[in-house]
Amino acid sequence: MDSLVVIEAFAGAWGDHDLDRAIDLITDDCVFESTEPAPDGTRCVGKVAIRRAWQPIFDDRSSRFDAEETFAGGDRVVQRWRYSWADGHVRGVDLFRVRDGKVAEKLSYVKG
Repeated sequence: MDSLVVIEAFAGAWGDHDLDRAIDLITDDCVFESTEPAPDGTRCVGKVAIRRAWQPIFDDRSSRFDAEETFAGGDRVVQRWRYSWADGHVRGVDLFRVRDGKVAEKLSYVKG
């Protein structure tokens, strides 16, 4: 499956606040590096750890991610985004690696 198509489906799960669907779109050994705490964030590996990290984001129904630009090169995808919540926002970048039609790596960075 095309890497860009995978990330578009993944972004749709985030937009719908559908954590189960997002988890279904990651590999069993997926690596997620969050933006906090600075400077290096937190590294999570595997579906259980990633679900725990993402649960508060998905539970906040007032929040949303908006892709500003997305482009792919082979199994890599870069996405610039804006994350908004009730009284603020932040902009950032995710570096993805796709394997076998699923997200295998999501490394997140913010403009600070």
